[in-house]
Amino acid sequence: METIFRNLGWLLVSRGINALLSLIYLALTTRTLGLEDFGYFTLIVVLAQALAGFVSFNGWQAVVRWGVESGAARAATGFALALDLASIVAGAFLSLGLTALACIWLPLPDILFWPAFGLCVVTIASIRSTPTGVLRLYERYDLAAKADAVLPVTRAIGAGLAALFAPNVAGFLIAWGIAELACAAAFWKYSARYVSIDMSDISLTRLPEQHPDVWQFILGTSLSRTLAVISKQCMVLLVGALGGAALAGGYRVASQLGQALVQLGEAVSRAIYPEFVRTKDAAIVLSNKITVLCLMTGAVAIPAAHWGGAWAIVALAGPEFVFVHSAMVILSIAGALELLTSNWESLLVARKKAFTPFVLRVLPLVAVLAFMPLLISNYQLTGAAVAALLISAFSAVGMGLAVKLIKVEYNAQERAI
Repeated sequence: METIFRNLGWLLVSRGINALLSLIYLALTTRTLGLEDFGYFTLIVVLAQALAGFVSFNGWQAVVRWGVESGAARAATGFALALDLASIVAGAFLSLGLTALACIWLPLPDILFWPAFGLCVVTIASIRSTPTGVLRLYERYDLAAKADAVLPVTRAIGAGLAALFAPNVAGFLIAWGIAELACAAAFWKYSARYVSIDMSDISLTRLPEQHPDVWQFILGTSLSRTLAVISKQCMVLLVGALGGAALAGGYRVASQLGQALVQLGEAVSRAIYPEFVRTKDAAIVLSNKITVLCLMTGAVAIPAAHWGGAWAIVALAGPEFVFVHSAMVILSIAGALELLTSNWESLLVARKKAFTPFVLRVLPLVAVLAFMPLLISNYQLTGAAVAALLISAFSAVGMGLAVKLIKVEYNAQERAI
């Protein structure tokens, strides 16, 4: 338990720095660009993140799961790196087609094609799943926190320079691209201290030959991650496609302020998954303790969003964004549910039920997205936030029930002993 809280502490420090600096560059981008241009900027950034999430795999979990075995670290790392390289190649080709078509289904002017394409390519080239897995494997959460902090620090500096010398959408996109590359370089620099691999280690077949269930595991975890991207990033794109750039920008502000708990959930997931793998017998007890921590965090964050959200929006983004407050409160509830879901999803994956979270995410996602046009046309930003809340709620209920079944099996085994 001491290890999990030490690792979680480093991740929370990283997320805390990210959250603080994100407020700085959120204020710089919104106040410099204004509602409409910030909407364009948001759509391009989210498009790049969604594409990177779609083509990438959760290779870091494979590094942790199979790297713990004696002598398997290089094979697991080489497999994850091969996945990352394949993602980069495929993503580079998809970027061209996707950005070329983006102006058709998204409210983006043609002049932003090249900046959008450039950011998509850079974001995909900055995939850092493999070095993340290496640092998790060797429990160097301190180094991972330092590498992770490079992204918000560079973004904040870049946003300040863009506001002074290039106060337009392209200027801020360049700053974001540089930040992605700097963060990836930091992760690779730190991870190279622990696992050194050569070209012969980079293989998509060597690890699966030793462990036939590798591909099932990777596909299950990666599909769940893709769904998380769709329900988060692609929600912004859908809002923009249906409601326009200004509405997309508003949703982004509401999401960034209201769903700060989602970032905490990602930190919790990354910290506890290795411990669930290493301590299989104590995983249920550990999950119960994390659940209590999640409930306490949500009980503080949701009232804070309700009572202090409007003030925070005006102070950071300006009075023209105050219309997003109600959506922000709804998204804070969704964030609290995602915090619980991250804990339960990690337990299910560690228990070799990687496809279960995928199924429990895809069903509510498909059902709710079918009603998105109706919700946005009738309720605008609030309707989009309600859709996100419904997706999170149904997923949380499903995973809660799945975890309950695991706990019933665990208790039955304990009584049998």
